[in-house]
Amino acid sequence: MTILNLLRRFAAALRQLIAPAYKPERHYMRGPGPATLRRSAGKM
Repeated sequence: MTILNLLRRFAAALRQLIAPAYKPERHYMRGPGPATLRRSAGKM
C-alpha cells in the first residue's frame, strides 16, 4: 500500500469519525402514532 492510499484511508476514517454520513434509513421508521392508539382504544 502506498503512502498516498494510506493517507486517503486515514482521512476518510477521520472524516467518518468527526461527521458521520447521514443515513435516512436509520431514522424514517417510527412506531404507530396517537391516531392508531385512539382507534384501537375501544378494541382492547
